[in-house]
Amino acid sequence: MEQLRPLVAKHASRLMKKANVVGVGIGYKETGDRVTGEQALVVLVTKKCHPTRLARADKIPKALSEVKTDVIEVGELKILPAAVPEDKEALEEIDRKARHRPARPGISVGHYQVTAGTFGALVYDAETRLPMLLSNNHVLANITDGRDGRAKQGDPIYQPGRYDGGGRDDAIAHLERFVPIVRTTAEETCPIARQAERVGNFILRHTFAGHELRFSRKTGKDNLVDAAVAALINPDDAIPDIVDIGPVNGTATPTPGLKVMKSGRTSAITRGVVRLIGASVRVGLGEVGSAVFNDQIVTTAIAQPGDSGSLVVTEDGHQAVGLLSAGSSQATILSDLGHVFSLLGVTL
Repeated sequence: MEQLRPLVAKHASRLMKKANVVGVGIGYKETGDRVTGEQALVVLVTKKCHPTRLARADKIPKALSEVKTDVIEVGELKILPAAVPEDKEALEEIDRKARHRPARPGISVGHYQVTAGTFGALVYDAETRLPMLLSNNHVLANITDGRDGRAKQGDPIYQPGRYDGGGRDDAIAHLERFVPIVRTTAEETCPIARQAERVGNFILRHTFAGHELRFSRKTGKDNLVDAAVAALINPDDAIPDIVDIGPVNGTATPTPGLKVMKSGRTSAITRGVVRLIGASVRVGLGEVGSAVFNDQIVTTAIAQPGDSGSLVVTEDGHQAVGLLSAGSSQATILSDLGHVFSLLGVTL
C-alpha cells in the first residue's frame, strides 16, 4: 500500500474541492458491508448520494492513476472537546473526570482555557528524559497556530480539565511544546483588502444593517499532527499505565484491517478497526475555522467528545498506533505517532 501514498498527495487537493468531500486515503474497496481486499483510493464524504444528484464536476472518478476509487460516508469531521458522555465500557472503578495523583493516561486533562480532553500517554523528552503529558494541541494548547495568542509555553494544564471542575489548585503541568495548527484560511492583512473591507462595511451599514464584510486568505498550508506536550510540575504526579489497558508495548505500523482500542475520558474503552492510512482530511476546528491534516489514520468510530488526545493501541499486544485527534459518529481520525514524536522531540 505504500506505493499509493504519492497518489493521495497528487489527487487530494483536487478531490477535496468537490462538494461533500472531506478527505482521501488508502484502504480496501468495500462492497456493501464486505471488505474486498482490493487496494483503492478511498474518498471520504460527509454524505453519500446517488451520482445523478451530483454536478458533473463533483462526481468521483471510478479510477485515478489506474487505481480504483471507493467512497465512504463519514459525516462532518471535527475536533472532539468535552461534551455529555454516553454508554461506556469501563473495567476499573475510576472516575475519569476526577482529580488523580498520580494521574494516568485515559483521564481528563486540559489547558486552563479549554473544556477538557484526554491525557493520552506519558512520554519522555528525547534529550533530557523528563516525563511529559501527551495530548492534542486543541486539548493542551487551545488550537493555537503559534501566533494568535491562544496559548504559550508555560500555560497551566489542569487535571481534571476545566469542564470537569479543574482549577488553579489542580494544575499538574505547564505547556512545554506544541505543533502549531495552520488553518485553511487566515485573517487578511493586505492593506488593499483591509481598505476594501472598510468601504464594503460602510456600504453595508447603510443597506444591510447588522451585516459585516470580512476578507480572509487561503493559507495553502496543511498539517501533519494535532499534538502537544506539557511538562509535569512534579515528575511523580503521573504514571504511564493507561486506565483499563495497562502498559504500552512499543509501537505498531497501522494497516487497514488492524484491530485497535483506546481508553478515553468520555467513552472509556472502545474498540475498532483501521480503515485508511496516509489520509488527507479536512477537520472542523469550531470557532477558528478548519484545517487540513495529511498522512492521517482513519478508523471506525471509536471516540466521543472529550476523548481527543487518547492514545490508540493495538487490541492484541497494546502497541501504540496513533494519537486520537478528531472524528464523527462514523469515523475517527488519528495522527501518526512517528510524526508526533519527531515534531515534539519525545519518545514513549
